[in-house]
Amino acid sequence: MSEPLPIQLISQADKPIARMIMAHGAGAGMNSEFMAQMASLVTAQGIEVIRFNFPYMVKMIDEQRRRPPDRMPILIAAFKQVMQQFDDELPLFLAGKSMGSRVAANVAAETETALGLVAFGYPFHPPGQPDKLRLAELHSCQVPTLILQGQRDPFGKEDEWPGFKLPNDVSITAVIDGEHSFIPRKRSGTTLAENMIFAASQVAKFVNQQVTVVGDKR
Repeated sequence: MSEPLPIQLISQADKPIARMIMAHGAGAGMNSEFMAQMASLVTAQGIEVIRFNFPYMVKMIDEQRRRPPDRMPILIAAFKQVMQQFDDELPLFLAGKSMGSRVAANVAAETETALGLVAFGYPFHPPGQPDKLRLAELHSCQVPTLILQGQRDPFGKEDEWPGFKLPNDVSITAVIDGEHSFIPRKRSGTTLAENMIFAASQVAKFVNQQVTVVGDKR
């Protein structure tokens, strides 16, 4: 029996063209600065954003102590439970920050309701362990996928990307000089705010493309 989820945070857009369910990363929940800012920026692009906390994060907040993430089957079940709350005809996209994007990819492989997947800092491998690749989910998700990755992300830096040999429908867009949460160095010539705005604009472009493709097929 799946554990109850807290009330989801819904960032509502005016006349939304799509809905995006966005899962948090391993160490910070749906109210983290990254999640809140990205939800606001994406919503401004006309996309409704749903955030939620995984069961272990709910417990971590309640108990005020660190907990490890739940096992993947529990994370997947929680994500699906959130999806089931929305059954209208608004085009659906799955998304996640870091670990959340792996969960979203697994969900995309098991459902036919999503039009696409967005990953904010995909954890291609643990930092410092490039031999432990996590690519299976990206090969099996079977939906167009946009990965927004900082050029300096220790979970998969830009010079590593060509070696990942990803499916044709998986694309990686570089976030200038960003680390795992898109924070650049001062000497880079860009700012975190600019990187976040850029990422949100790329999400909007991707979503609009997929919605248009589906509309053309009807």
